[in-house]
Amino acid sequence: MRTASKLAGLAFAIAAITATAGVAQDKFINILTGGTSGVYYPLGVALSEIYAEGIPGVRTQVQSTKASVENLNLLQKERGELAFALGDSVKLAWDGNADAGYAEPLTELRAIAAIYPNYVQIVASAESGIKTVADLKGKRVSVGAPKSGTELNARAILEASGLSYDDLGQIEYLPFSESVELMKNRQIDATLQSSGLGVASIKDLAASLPITVVSVLSTDVDKIGAPYVPSVIPANTYSGQAEDATTAAIGNVLVTRAGVDDETAYQMTKLLFENLDTMVAAHAAAGGITLKGALVGLSIPLHPGAERYYKEMGLL
Repeated sequence: MRTASKLAGLAFAIAAITATAGVAQDKFINILTGGTSGVYYPLGVALSEIYAEGIPGVRTQVQSTKASVENLNLLQKERGELAFALGDSVKLAWDGNADAGYAEPLTELRAIAAIYPNYVQIVASAESGIKTVADLKGKRVSVGAPKSGTELNARAILEASGLSYDDLGQIEYLPFSESVELMKNRQIDATLQSSGLGVASIKDLAASLPITVVSVLSTDVDKIGAPYVPSVIPANTYSGQAEDATTAAIGNVLVTRAGVDDETAYQMTKLLFENLDTMVAAHAAAGGITLKGALVGLSIPLHPGAERYYKEMGLL
Protein backbone atom coordinates (compact mmCIF):
# COMPACT_ATOMS: atom_id res chain seq x y z
CA MET A 1 0.00 0.00 0.00
CA ARG A 2 2.85 2.35 0.87
CA THR A 3 4.51 1.62 -2.47
CA ALA A 4 1.25 2.22 -4.33
CA SER A 5 0.72 5.42 -2.40
CA LYS A 6 4.25 6.62 -3.18
CA LEU A 7 3.79 5.79 -6.87
CA ALA A 8 0.48 7.63 -6.96
CA GLY A 9 2.07 10.65 -5.30
CA LEU A 10 4.98 10.56 -7.73
CA ALA A 11 2.63 10.34 -10.69
CA PHE A 12 0.64 13.30 -9.38
CA ALA A 13 3.82 15.34 -8.90
CA ILE A 14 5.03 14.55 -12.42
CA ALA A 15 1.63 15.50 -13.86
CA ALA A 16 1.67 18.77 -11.94
CA ILE A 17 5.17 19.62 -13.16
CA THR A 18 4.23 18.75 -16.75
CA ALA A 19 1.09 20.86 -16.57
CA THR A 20 3.02 23.80 -15.12
CA ALA A 21 5.65 23.49 -17.84
CA GLY A 22 2.91 23.47 -20.48
CA VAL A 23 1.39 26.67 -19.07
CA ALA A 24 4.81 28.32 -18.93
CA GLN A 25 5.36 27.56 -22.60
CA ASP A 26 2.08 29.19 -23.61
CA LYS A 27 2.41 32.60 -25.26
CA PHE A 28 -0.07 35.36 -24.56
CA ILE A 29 -0.84 38.15 -27.03
CA ASN A 30 -3.00 40.99 -25.77
CA ILE A 31 -4.01 43.20 -28.71
CA LEU A 32 -4.72 46.84 -27.83
CA THR A 33 -7.24 48.46 -30.17
CA GLY A 34 -9.71 51.34 -29.70
CA GLY A 35 -13.44 51.86 -29.29
CA THR A 36 -15.69 49.08 -30.55
CA SER A 37 -17.28 51.38 -33.17
CA GLY A 38 -13.93 52.28 -34.72
CA VAL A 39 -11.69 50.41 -37.18
CA TYR A 40 -8.95 49.26 -34.81
CA TYR A 41 -11.28 46.97 -32.88
CA PRO A 42 -12.62 44.72 -35.71
CA LEU A 43 -9.12 44.47 -37.15
CA GLY A 44 -7.79 43.53 -33.73
CA VAL A 45 -10.41 40.80 -33.45
CA ALA A 46 -9.37 39.47 -36.87
CA LEU A 47 -5.70 39.43 -35.85
CA SER A 48 -6.49 37.64 -32.60
CA GLU A 49 -8.21 34.85 -34.54
CA ILE A 50 -5.37 34.66 -37.07
CA TYR A 51 -2.74 34.42 -34.32
CA ALA A 52 -4.72 31.96 -32.20
CA GLU A 53 -4.95 29.63 -35.18
CA GLY A 54 -1.50 30.22 -36.66
CA ILE A 55 0.86 30.40 -33.66
CA PRO A 56 1.11 27.13 -31.71
CA GLY A 57 0.38 27.44 -27.98
CA VAL A 58 -0.69 31.08 -28.17
CA ARG A 59 -3.60 32.59 -26.28
CA THR A 60 -5.00 35.89 -27.54
CA GLN A 61 -7.13 38.68 -26.16
CA VAL A 62 -8.52 41.87 -27.68
CA GLN A 63 -8.72 44.93 -25.44
CA SER A 64 -10.92 47.92 -26.28
CA THR A 65 -9.15 51.15 -25.27
CA LYS A 66 -9.07 54.89 -25.92
CA ALA A 67 -6.70 54.03 -28.80
CA SER A 68 -3.27 55.40 -29.71
CA VAL A 69 -1.95 57.22 -26.63
CA GLU A 70 -3.36 54.76 -24.11
CA ASN A 71 -2.20 51.81 -26.23
CA LEU A 72 1.40 53.00 -26.39
CA ASN A 73 1.55 53.74 -22.67
CA LEU A 74 0.15 50.26 -21.94
CA LEU A 75 2.79 48.67 -24.18
CA GLN A 76 5.55 50.50 -22.32
CA LYS A 77 4.13 49.09 -19.05
CA GLU A 78 4.15 45.56 -20.56
CA ARG A 79 0.35 45.38 -20.44
CA GLY A 80 0.03 44.38 -24.08
CA GLU A 81 1.96 42.71 -26.86
CA LEU A 82 0.56 44.43 -29.94
CA ALA A 83 -1.13 47.79 -30.44
CA PHE A 84 -2.70 49.91 -33.15
CA ALA A 85 -1.59 53.55 -33.12
CA LEU A 86 -1.43 56.62 -35.32
CA GLY A 87 1.96 57.46 -36.78
CA ASP A 88 2.15 60.92 -35.21
CA SER A 89 1.25 59.48 -31.79
CA VAL A 90 4.05 56.92 -32.16
CA LYS A 91 6.62 59.62 -32.90
CA LEU A 92 5.44 61.76 -29.98
CA ALA A 93 5.60 58.70 -27.69
CA TRP A 94 9.16 57.89 -28.74
CA ASP A 95 10.14 61.53 -28.08
CA GLY A 96 8.33 61.58 -24.71
CA ASN A 97 6.05 64.53 -25.50
CA ALA A 98 4.30 65.32 -22.20
CA ASP A 99 1.63 67.52 -23.81
CA ALA A 100 0.59 64.54 -25.94
CA GLY A 101 0.20 62.28 -22.91
CA TYR A 102 3.63 60.68 -22.52
CA ALA A 103 5.35 61.31 -19.20
CA GLU A 104 8.68 60.06 -20.55
CA PRO A 105 10.12 58.68 -23.81
CA LEU A 106 8.59 55.26 -24.51
CA THR A 107 11.83 53.56 -25.49
CA GLU A 108 10.43 50.01 -25.34
CA LEU A 109 8.28 50.53 -28.43
CA ARG A 110 9.17 48.56 -31.56
CA ALA A 111 7.47 48.57 -34.96
CA ILE A 112 5.81 45.59 -36.62
CA ALA A 113 4.47 47.37 -39.71
CA ALA A 114 3.09 50.57 -41.15
CA ILE A 115 -0.47 49.70 -42.13
CA TYR A 116 -3.44 51.62 -43.62
CA PRO A 117 -3.93 55.42 -43.36
CA ASN A 118 -6.32 57.16 -41.00
CA TYR A 119 -8.34 60.05 -42.38
CA VAL A 120 -9.28 63.08 -40.31
CA GLN A 121 -13.04 63.04 -40.77
CA ILE A 122 -14.94 66.10 -39.58
CA VAL A 123 -18.67 65.56 -39.85
CA ALA A 124 -21.30 68.17 -39.06
CA SER A 125 -25.07 68.07 -39.02
CA ALA A 126 -26.42 69.66 -42.19
CA GLU A 127 -28.65 71.96 -40.14
CA SER A 128 -25.60 73.44 -38.36
CA GLY A 129 -24.48 75.16 -41.57
CA ILE A 130 -20.87 74.06 -41.04
CA LYS A 131 -19.04 73.52 -44.33
CA THR A 132 -15.43 74.48 -43.58
CA VAL A 133 -13.09 74.18 -40.60
CA ALA A 134 -13.42 77.96 -40.13
CA ASP A 135 -17.17 77.45 -39.64
CA LEU A 136 -16.45 75.46 -36.45
CA LYS A 137 -15.82 78.75 -34.63
CA GLY A 138 -18.44 79.18 -31.91
CA LYS A 139 -19.88 75.70 -32.55
CA ARG A 140 -20.28 72.66 -30.30
CA VAL A 141 -17.67 70.06 -31.27
CA SER A 142 -16.47 66.68 -29.98
CA VAL A 143 -12.75 66.21 -30.62
CA GLY A 144 -12.27 62.63 -29.40
CA ALA A 145 -11.26 61.09 -26.09
CA PRO A 146 -8.77 63.22 -24.08
CA LYS A 147 -5.20 62.92 -25.44
CA SER A 148 -6.24 60.19 -27.84
CA GLY A 149 -4.71 60.04 -31.31
CA THR A 150 -7.90 61.63 -32.64
CA GLU A 151 -7.69 64.49 -30.16
CA LEU A 152 -4.05 65.13 -31.08
CA ASN A 153 -5.18 65.31 -34.72
CA ALA A 154 -7.93 67.76 -33.76
CA ARG A 155 -5.43 70.12 -32.12
CA ALA A 156 -3.16 70.02 -35.16
CA ILE A 157 -5.96 70.60 -37.70
CA LEU A 158 -7.49 73.49 -35.76
CA GLU A 159 -4.13 75.17 -35.24
CA ALA A 160 -3.25 74.89 -38.93
CA SER A 161 -6.63 76.44 -39.76
CA GLY A 162 -6.02 79.38 -37.42
CA LEU A 163 -8.29 78.16 -34.61
CA SER A 164 -7.87 76.78 -31.10
CA TYR A 165 -10.14 75.09 -28.58
CA ASP A 166 -10.84 78.56 -27.14
CA ASP A 167 -12.57 79.48 -30.40
CA LEU A 168 -15.13 76.68 -30.08
CA GLY A 169 -18.47 77.39 -28.45
CA GLN A 170 -18.49 74.07 -26.59
CA ILE A 171 -15.96 71.26 -26.57
CA GLU A 172 -16.54 67.61 -25.73
CA TYR A 173 -13.83 64.97 -25.30
CA LEU A 174 -15.70 61.83 -26.26
CA PRO A 175 -15.08 58.56 -28.16
CA PHE A 176 -16.69 58.03 -31.56
CA SER A 177 -19.96 56.35 -30.60
CA GLU A 178 -20.71 58.76 -27.74
CA SER A 179 -20.03 61.74 -30.02
CA VAL A 180 -22.51 60.36 -32.54
CA GLU A 181 -25.18 59.95 -29.87
CA LEU A 182 -24.80 63.61 -28.88
CA MET A 183 -25.15 64.64 -32.52
CA LYS A 184 -28.28 62.55 -32.93
CA ASN A 185 -29.73 64.31 -29.88
CA ARG A 186 -28.77 67.75 -31.29
CA GLN A 187 -26.45 68.36 -28.32
CA ILE A 188 -23.38 69.05 -30.48
CA ASP A 189 -22.93 70.31 -34.03
CA ALA A 190 -19.90 68.37 -35.25
CA THR A 191 -17.54 65.52 -34.46
CA LEU A 192 -13.93 64.98 -35.52
CA GLN A 193 -12.99 61.33 -35.89
CA SER A 194 -9.63 60.03 -37.08
CA SER A 195 -10.16 56.59 -38.58
CA GLY A 196 -10.20 54.48 -41.69
CA LEU A 197 -12.80 55.35 -44.30
CA GLY A 198 -16.25 53.89 -43.76
CA VAL A 199 -16.01 53.92 -39.97
CA ALA A 200 -19.16 52.44 -38.38
CA SER A 201 -19.86 55.41 -36.10
CA ILE A 202 -20.13 57.91 -38.98
CA LYS A 203 -22.11 55.44 -41.09
CA ASP A 204 -24.54 55.19 -38.19
CA LEU A 205 -24.76 58.97 -37.92
CA ALA A 206 -25.30 59.46 -41.67
CA ALA A 207 -28.14 56.94 -41.59
CA SER A 208 -29.82 58.92 -38.80
CA LEU A 209 -29.64 62.54 -39.96
CA PRO A 210 -28.40 64.66 -42.90
CA ILE A 211 -24.68 65.36 -42.57
CA THR A 212 -21.94 67.44 -44.14
CA VAL A 213 -18.43 66.03 -44.47
CA VAL A 214 -16.27 69.08 -43.80
CA SER A 215 -13.26 69.73 -46.04
CA VAL A 216 -9.81 70.52 -44.64
CA LEU A 217 -7.72 72.71 -46.96
CA SER A 218 -4.68 70.95 -48.42
CA THR A 219 -2.64 74.11 -47.76
CA ASP A 220 -3.45 73.77 -44.06
CA VAL A 221 -2.41 70.12 -44.09
CA ASP A 222 0.88 71.16 -45.69
CA LYS A 223 1.44 73.57 -42.78
CA ILE A 224 1.39 70.65 -40.34
CA GLY A 225 3.79 68.55 -42.39
CA ALA A 226 4.76 64.89 -42.02
CA PRO A 227 3.31 62.49 -41.10
CA TYR A 228 0.18 64.41 -42.21
CA VAL A 229 -0.44 64.35 -45.97
CA PRO A 230 -3.28 65.89 -48.04
CA SER A 231 -5.90 63.32 -49.00
CA VAL A 232 -9.53 62.92 -50.03
CA ILE A 233 -12.64 61.32 -48.55
CA PRO A 234 -14.36 60.17 -51.77
CA ALA A 235 -17.96 61.13 -52.48
CA ASN A 236 -20.52 58.58 -51.27
CA THR A 237 -18.22 57.19 -48.57
CA TYR A 238 -21.17 58.05 -46.31
CA SER A 239 -24.86 58.31 -47.03
CA GLY A 240 -25.73 61.79 -48.26
CA GLN A 241 -22.13 62.75 -49.06
CA ALA A 242 -22.49 64.03 -52.61
CA GLU A 243 -18.97 65.39 -53.13
CA ASP A 244 -15.35 64.57 -52.39
CA ALA A 245 -14.00 66.19 -49.23
CA THR A 246 -10.33 67.13 -48.91
CA THR A 247 -8.67 66.26 -45.62
CA ALA A 248 -5.50 64.95 -43.98
CA ALA A 249 -4.34 61.35 -43.82
CA ILE A 250 -1.96 59.92 -41.22
CA GLY A 251 -0.52 56.42 -41.44
CA ASN A 252 -1.30 53.86 -38.75
CA VAL A 253 1.33 51.60 -37.24
CA LEU A 254 1.20 48.17 -35.61
CA VAL A 255 3.48 48.45 -32.59
CA THR A 256 4.91 45.86 -30.21
CA ARG A 257 7.53 46.15 -27.44
CA ALA A 258 11.14 45.11 -27.11
CA GLY A 259 10.33 42.44 -24.52
CA VAL A 260 8.23 40.35 -26.94
CA ASP A 261 10.36 37.43 -28.10
CA ASP A 262 11.70 37.45 -31.65
CA GLU A 263 9.77 34.38 -32.82
CA THR A 264 6.43 35.77 -31.67
CA ALA A 265 7.11 39.13 -33.35
CA TYR A 266 8.16 37.28 -36.52
CA GLN A 267 4.95 35.25 -36.56
CA MET A 268 2.78 38.30 -35.85
CA THR A 269 4.33 40.07 -38.84
CA LYS A 270 4.28 37.09 -41.19
CA LEU A 271 0.70 36.05 -40.41
CA LEU A 272 -0.55 39.61 -40.87
CA PHE A 273 0.63 39.73 -44.47
CA GLU A 274 -0.35 36.13 -45.22
CA ASN A 275 -3.93 36.82 -44.16
CA LEU A 276 -4.75 40.21 -45.65
CA ASP A 277 -7.95 38.83 -47.16
CA THR A 278 -9.20 38.01 -43.65
CA MET A 279 -8.28 41.51 -42.50
CA VAL A 280 -10.17 43.14 -45.38
CA ALA A 281 -13.19 40.96 -44.60
CA ALA A 282 -13.10 42.37 -41.06
CA HIS A 283 -12.99 45.97 -42.32
CA ALA A 284 -12.47 47.48 -45.76
CA ALA A 285 -9.86 49.91 -44.38
CA ALA A 286 -7.42 46.98 -44.26
CA GLY A 287 -7.33 47.17 -48.05
CA GLY A 288 -4.71 49.87 -47.50
CA ILE A 289 -2.29 47.40 -45.86
CA THR A 290 0.45 46.34 -48.27
CA LEU A 291 3.81 44.66 -47.90
CA LYS A 292 5.29 47.39 -50.11
CA GLY A 293 4.18 50.06 -47.65
CA ALA A 294 5.09 48.19 -44.46
CA LEU A 295 8.26 50.18 -43.81
CA VAL A 296 7.09 53.60 -45.00
CA GLY A 297 7.19 56.43 -42.47
CA LEU A 298 8.21 54.42 -39.40
CA SER A 299 9.62 56.64 -36.65
CA ILE A 300 10.67 53.88 -34.21
CA PRO A 301 13.00 50.87 -34.62
CA LEU A 302 11.70 47.64 -36.10
CA HIS A 303 11.41 44.66 -33.78
CA PRO A 304 14.15 42.13 -34.72
CA GLY A 305 11.46 39.51 -35.36
CA ALA A 306 9.70 41.79 -37.85
CA GLU A 307 13.05 42.69 -39.40
CA ARG A 308 13.73 39.00 -39.99
CA TYR A 309 10.47 38.67 -41.95
CA TYR A 310 11.19 41.71 -44.12
CA LYS A 311 14.66 40.39 -44.90
CA GLU A 312 13.10 37.09 -46.01
CA MET A 313 10.74 39.03 -48.27
CA GLY A 314 13.57 41.07 -49.77
CA LEU A 315 12.46 44.43 -48.34
CA LEU A 316 15.64 44.87 -46.29
